[in-house]
This record gives sequence, C-alpha cells and structure tokens, in this order.
Amino acid sequence: MRSLLSDLISQRLTGLSDTPTGTLNKRVYQALQQAIFDGSIAPGSRLPASRDLAKELDISRNTVLAAYDQLQAEGYIQTRSGSGTFVTSDLPEDGVITDKTARYFAPVRSHVVLSERGTRLLTRTGVASQQWGAFMPGVPDVTKFPHEIWRKLQNRLSRRLHPEFLTYSRHGGCPQLQHALADYLRVARSVDCTADQILITTGTHQALDLLAKMLCDPGDTAWIEEPSYWGIRNVLTINGVDIQPVPVDDSGMAPPENMPENSLNNPVPKLICVTPSHHYPLGSVMSLARRQKILAMASELGSWIVEDDYDSEFRYSGSPIPALQGLSSDAPVIYIGTFSKTLYPAMRISYMVLPRPLASRLKIAHSELYRGGNGLTQLTLAEFIREGHYAAHIRKMRLIYGKRRNTLTRMIEQELGPEYLCEDSNAGLHLILSLPDSIDDVALSAELEQLKILTRPLSAYYLRPAPRRGLLLGYGCVPEEEIETAFGHIVECLRRRLFSAGTTEP
Repeated sequence: MRSLLSDLISQRLTGLSDTPTGTLNKRVYQALQQAIFDGSIAPGSRLPASRDLAKELDISRNTVLAAYDQLQAEGYIQTRSGSGTFVTSDLPEDGVITDKTARYFAPVRSHVVLSERGTRLLTRTGVASQQWGAFMPGVPDVTKFPHEIWRKLQNRLSRRLHPEFLTYSRHGGCPQLQHALADYLRVARSVDCTADQILITTGTHQALDLLAKMLCDPGDTAWIEEPSYWGIRNVLTINGVDIQPVPVDDSGMAPPENMPENSLNNPVPKLICVTPSHHYPLGSVMSLARRQKILAMASELGSWIVEDDYDSEFRYSGSPIPALQGLSSDAPVIYIGTFSKTLYPAMRISYMVLPRPLASRLKIAHSELYRGGNGLTQLTLAEFIREGHYAAHIRKMRLIYGKRRNTLTRMIEQELGPEYLCEDSNAGLHLILSLPDSIDDVALSAELEQLKILTRPLSAYYLRPAPRRGLLLGYGCVPEEEIETAFGHIVECLRRRLFSAGTTEP
C-alpha cells in the first residue's frame, strides 16, 4: 500500500517533469524540499525508509539516498539511530525556496470582505475557547456516559446493518429513533405526537436554522426571551430575521398586553421562541396562565411558537413540568429537544416535533439543505432508549447533579451569603451567582478564565442594557469533591474586586 507521502512526492515530481531541473535525484530532492517548506511535511515528521520510498515511487534506491543526503547536509532532515529519518524540528533560517517551490504557494488575499450579517455574527459570538471544566455552563458530565453499553449495542447493530443506514436519510432521520422518541416524549414530557412528526437534526442550531429559513423571510420578526441563549440570537440574525427581545419575569416570557398590528413599529412575529419548562439562563418556569396566553396570541396572529426544552430531564424536586406543546392537540408549537445535555454534546443529535402541516415539507427541506446521516448512531440511540438505558442514565445523573447543585448552593450561602444566590428553580445544570451592580461580570469572568475557571457573565445574555449582574456557574462537569476548591478562586477574585470598589463585604 502506498503511503500518503509517496503520493505527495509523486505529484510533485509530475509537476517538475516539464522543467529543466536536472537529474532525477535532484527532482526528488526539490519535491521533498518544497513539501517541507510549505508544511505538507510537518517538522518532526518521520520520512519513509529510502528502500520503501524508492519502491513506492518505482525509482532507484540510490536516487532517494542521494536526495536524502543532500537534505541532511543542508539541515532539513536528520537521522536518528535505530529510529529512522525525520524532518528537523527547527528548519534552517537561511533556507532558499526555489522558483519551482514558489508555484505551490497560492496568493494570499490581503483583505477579506465578509457579508454584513457575517461580520455582525463574529462580533456577537458566544463560543468559549474551552468547553470543559469548572464551572462551564450547559455541559453535562460526559465521563459518566455508559460507553460499554453503547459499544455493545453499536457492535450488535453494525453486524446486521441495512444499506439504508449508510446512505443519505430520506425520512427526516432514522425511523426507529423517531418511534422510540415518540414513545418516550408522550410519557416523559406529555408531548402529543406520533413518529411521523419527528425530524432528527444535527444539533439544536441546525433545527433553528431550518426553521428560520423555511418559516421566515429576511426582515421578518421573531420574539425571543430577554435574556436569552446567545445561539438562538445568532442563528436568527444570520438568516436576516429581526429579533425583538421580550422581557422575562418569574412567570416566563411576558408578551405585550396588546396584540401587534403588523406595522413598522409593531410587527407581528413569525416565531415566538421560548424555554417554558426552565428558562435559560434565569431558570424561571412559565406559568399555566402565561402559557395559555402565548398559545392564544400565536393562534390569533398566525405565529409559530418554538419551544426549546433543552434540559427538562434534570428537575430535582416536585413534579416534572409538562411541555407547552402538549396543552393543545392543534397548538402551533414546534417542540425542540436535544441529547447534548442528557448524553454528550459531541453526539450532535437533536430533534423537532413538528405540527402535522409542517412535518413533510420540513423533512424534505432538511434533506435538501443538510443531507442528514449518522444512521448507525441514530439506530444505536433508538435501541439505547428502547431498552431502558436512556431512562436509567438520566436517573443516575439526576442524583449526581442534585448533589453537586446542593454543594454549590451551600458554598455560595456559606462563603458569600444567600443574597448572592439567584432565584432557585431547582432544575437544570447551572446556578446564577448574583453580583452587586459595582462588579463588572464580563471582566470578572475573563479574570477567572485566566485561572482556568470557566463561567459566563449574565449581562452577555441581554440584548438591551442588563438590569442585573451575575455569573452562570455550571456544576454538571465539576466533580463534587472539586467544587469547593474551584469556587474558592471565585470568592477570592470577587472579594478583591469588592475591596477595590470600596466594599468590604462579603
């Protein structure tokens, strides 16, 4: 079997064949030199033995040895006794790139012009440089995932895998997963649905992107919660949707008392985006009266409600909060769920429960735009749910997260005081550490990141000037025994800033 490097050198030799570059060993030398210079062969890389490379290129070994000798004499490669030949880690500074080498470099544009939407997206990005560690919000403990169970299921299924699971999806996802989800959602979330209403997506962002493209035209309006998840704002904005933040109180989104008139100053929303079971990030639960009001408004206005039920499985006391979608059989609600919080984010499997008039058309659009796949993963997940492993994993993680939540709550009250603890919804994977108005939560979060403590500033979730300051502290990926030490860094930084602001407490 030919190596990748021999294929590379063979291509370079072909490029040099029409030029007066001299003998074959010189052309081999130049091809290797060019590949080293342009990074195709990285510093420290091991080169094939001269005998192997000669055989793969169908040339004399002496030709390769001559090229290697020249490269070694010039300091490009070195031989390690008993190990082989390697590209030098530090290339010579006085190396000369020949004219033949230069033709392999593409011209670099000095200035790149992005679209207005693209530029705006990059100025509002919320993606953190690190995604794991104390106290990264929204991240579950992926180390607890039952890999052995999953591996056995996947191995068993892969032995009798039908070809349809290895091609492009035509049904909006794996039919087995759609049926397993329909059964699960009816019981666990009181969702009124059948399997044909379920569309499997590659993450929640893809689901929102599809909805924005298919249900909104550029310039249309969407209501979003204020504060809200940065991801939904960015996905809607990049699709040209005009987002209108609607305040959230203890009962959830508080829509205007009067119906919009579809004027320039008061447009009717095409989408109403909510997290009713557990508002992100504040944690409030939408009241029944507020749910009924929003349902009535959406029906009268012809709007679609987008219900993001991102972490409803993790509720630590009281009864589960039923989904908004299940309140009415003909509700104009698009229900979105994800496995990123219950299993692990890199699985990239989310789903939508679509109203029947939308289901078939959005499945066709999804296939056209995204070409769904991951058939084996979806089939394995279906079996994982059907055999009860999914419910068992959630029960186990609910106990673990509940203990971590209690520990973090106790640390906040003990070290800082109960006034620093935001409203406790007793659900989800994060708490909010309330901060005095004198504390810049963005600057504090950035300082903590330098100490490897990952938080998110509450003010960053507001589109309008934030009425409050705070830090989102995720406890999902922090072992219980590490919470005290990690939280100690937050207390230390906070007290230092309070002192600088002229405050001696806490």
